[in-house]
Amino acid sequence: MIYSMTAFARFEIKKDWGDAVWEIRSVNQRYLENFFRLPEQFRGLENSLREKLRQNLTRGKIECSLRIDTKKQTATSLNLNQELTKQVIQSLKWIKAQAGEGEINLTDVLRYPGVVETPEQDLDVISQDLLNGFDQLLTEFIAMRGREGDKLKDVIEQRLQAIGVEADKVRAKMPEILQWQRDRLQQRFDEIKLQADPTRLEQEMVLLAQRIDVAEELDRLQMHIKETGSILRKGGAVGRKLDFMMQELNRESNTLASKSINAETTASAVELKVLIEQMREQIQNLE
Repeated sequence: MIYSMTAFARFEIKKDWGDAVWEIRSVNQRYLENFFRLPEQFRGLENSLREKLRQNLTRGKIECSLRIDTKKQTATSLNLNQELTKQVIQSLKWIKAQAGEGEINLTDVLRYPGVVETPEQDLDVISQDLLNGFDQLLTEFIAMRGREGDKLKDVIEQRLQAIGVEADKVRAKMPEILQWQRDRLQQRFDEIKLQADPTRLEQEMVLLAQRIDVAEELDRLQMHIKETGSILRKGGAVGRKLDFMMQELNRESNTLASKSINAETTASAVELKVLIEQMREQIQNLE
């Protein structure tokens, strides 16, 4: 399987301590580049998350975010620190007695730091739940990259097949092109009433055939098509290899165009360049 660098995944976590949502998205990048947006109390997870990505991905600009809501952890009953409450009330009574005036406001007592105890969250448990959720997110994310990669593979294989068809068209036309050029050369000789030596004419045709012969380019083109198909079938992180193959295919199509003396072969050379460029654009999305 080959993998696209463009993908998105989302995973929700619902636990007793609250809810959380992981999101991850990626776009094209020459190397692996990671960015995280995490709540401050969970920044310590970042190294573990980077390692998980590094073990599973090789290329792409990865953006990962975590949104967390721990409102479920709000206490359903009032928990008082009774000892501290007594001390606060006694202190307020003493102040009142010394001042000889004023009232004790019980709301102020409750607002005193530490009087109402808030249950502490177990961050270790939450962190583990978040890491487990990230593993499931990453699994879905990789699967989505694979599905997108399959679509790109189909497109590239279609273009490869079309390149093979164009190469076969040029190969089939070459004898006809050579004969056309021979007739054209003979016609010129006839127009200037030059009686060409058959041997000389043959020599000229040999030189011309050497200049316009594209058999070697077509053979290399077929080899590159075969190798590109092999890379696609092998799968994995193939983006860089395929990008190199596009350079090789483009080189042969340029040579083919430069040697062309016929409108049909020129059209085929142009079509080859279009098909190669279409493949190259798709390959930029591959890991």
